[in-house]
Amino acid sequence: MEPTTLGNELLRSAARLSRWASRHASFDVPFAQARLLALLDELGPSRVSVLAAADHSSQPTTTNQLQRLEAAGWVHRASDPDDARASVVSLSDEGHAALESVRRARLAVLSPVLDRLDGPALDRVRIAVDVLDELLAAAADAPLPNPTRKDG
Repeated sequence: MEPTTLGNELLRSAARLSRWASRHASFDVPFAQARLLALLDELGPSRVSVLAAADHSSQPTTTNQLQRLEAAGWVHRASDPDDARASVVSLSDEGHAALESVRRARLAVLSPVLDRLDGPALDRVRIAVDVLDELLAAAADAPLPNPTRKDG
């Protein structure tokens, strides 16, 4: 299988598994807010513009979601030390707890499926997790393509 096809299959399968777990899990955090909590957990304290770009959302949409997270006590805003006109958003302890509850709910759905796998299949899942971690580490170091650049 060529890398382009393999990459497409990998992304499609990972996304389908994630959607399946979310669709069948029971949690109280709205999905868009859970996604934003996970993004803050991944990126760390961030400006709204950074979060909006990372989520492929507009700044007003992201601001609206952040206001909901802030009202729930799941995030804190602070002045950006590099630019007093801007703010930096970070997860609160309650936000970490809300995100962990979502992750536990998704895991509760997936665990019984994993329990039905035999030893060799579980070994392949462990290897797949290791490979995904290696791929993410390589992606973190890779130069990103510039989507606005026009060649030729």
